[in-house]
Amino acid sequence: MSRRSPHPHHAVDYVEFTVTDLEQAKRFYADAFDWQFNDYGPGYAGIRSPQGDSEVGGLCKDQEVRPGGPLVLLYSTDLDRSLEAVKNAGGQVVNGPYEFPGGRRFHFTDPSGNELGVWAEA
Repeated sequence: MSRRSPHPHHAVDYVEFTVTDLEQAKRFYADAFDWQFNDYGPGYAGIRSPQGDSEVGGLCKDQEVRPGGPLVLLYSTDLDRSLEAVKNAGGQVVNGPYEFPGGRRFHFTDPSGNELGVWAEA
């Protein structure tokens, strides 16, 4: 029996913020916006959805904030087909596909240089 995903195919699904101090960022967003987090170790915290147990984004620790701001992630029901579609449309794959807890993803740049990611459930 197939399970219907709550994630619409190729829709903006998740926003990832690069932060230089994960604990400081968690305190800031918790204090400013009442955000709550799921911790995944010293380098990552998922931002919990206000409507339930799912996540709407994450805080990713790195040495510096990436140019261009937060990383927007799209959801795919078929990551391999999305990867080929990005390549065929003129996008450049810059990372992946790779596995992470809960699925697989890749990053690409569009023809203007904007970096986005696409993920799929495991």
